[in-house]
Amino acid sequence: MRHCDYLVIGSGIAGASIACELADSASVVVVEREGSHGYHTTGRSAAMFIESYGNAWIRRLTGASRAFFDAPPDGFCDHPLLRRRGCLNIATRDQLPALEALAADIGATGSEMRAISGEAARARVPILRPDVAAAVFEPGSSDIDTHGLHAGYLRMGRSRGVDVRLNAGVERIERRGTGWRIALAGGDAVEARVIVNAAGAWSDAIAGLAGVRPAGLEPRRRTVILVDPPAGLAIDTWPTVIDVDEQFYFKPESGRLLASPADETPSAPVDAAPEELDIAVCIDRLQTTTTLSIGHVRRSWAGLRTFAPDRTPVIGYDPDMADFFWFAGQGGYGMQTAPAAARLGTALALERGISSDLGECGLEAAPFCPSRLR
Repeated sequence: MRHCDYLVIGSGIAGASIACELADSASVVVVEREGSHGYHTTGRSAAMFIESYGNAWIRRLTGASRAFFDAPPDGFCDHPLLRRRGCLNIATRDQLPALEALAADIGATGSEMRAISGEAARARVPILRPDVAAAVFEPGSSDIDTHGLHAGYLRMGRSRGVDVRLNAGVERIERRGTGWRIALAGGDAVEARVIVNAAGAWSDAIAGLAGVRPAGLEPRRRTVILVDPPAGLAIDTWPTVIDVDEQFYFKPESGRLLASPADETPSAPVDAAPEELDIAVCIDRLQTTTTLSIGHVRRSWAGLRTFAPDRTPVIGYDPDMADFFWFAGQGGYGMQTAPAAARLGTALALERGISSDLGECGLEAAPFCPSRLR
């Protein structure tokens, strides 16, 4: 039976990133119930790095992650993790107050942005209808190489000694004195001093197996479709376009347009699949705001974004159960916040102080602590 300091449950971007960081100081085992890494939310990400996206704490995590994305550690990957695209937040005349509020929020982050007219927005994305009255453009927003980021953490983690196991679903968790015994599918077991719960939509279920009170996490389904752009238009340089009230977004993706109705339908933790109604809503919103005429959806899929009630990630030791560490509730922001979240989580799991650079970004432990949800 393998013994380790930290058993990380889940090998998506959350589990892979914190395991890699922890392995610099401790022995780490990662267990994943699926036969491949990132099968659920991580592998279905829309891959956007937008510093204005999410609540204030998400924005701070994103801002604190920028340096990692711009200059990954030696050996992490052999190509850039970000590709500059820009983000265009659009508004109709009725939505102008919301656009002004968004501009103020972006300004507070220190991110580069500029207000532009509807005409200037259409110059960037010519399929936008005249109803678009104004926009806020964020030139620093980028596409994330999600595979490169996730694979980089797994590869670097292994180089630091992380033992990663697939097809290793957790079947039973038993408290053993000062640690845990975790029984896995196939009859294997691991003993660990600390459990790190990075199981995404299944995090509350894992807590239940360990006798820990749920955090009240709620998985929400998001739908994505892929459609053809208008013939003859070069779309590769278009920015990501987001409705200021987040009723939809779209962006270029491998020669087509990736779009979502930005739905957040409560769901059980399942292998999510798109529903016809959500696809129809997405098409309707696109055709209302753009000149697109969508006759065929090339592909559709759905993923689960799991939120705490206050939409801030849950990072820290459980207040009622020693040696059970939460690293969950990243919502739809797990990719863009992964570097800073993993470093913050590692500092808290090792019970060390938060590094000065994370502190300078305004990060602290209390807003993420599981005790806030009790």
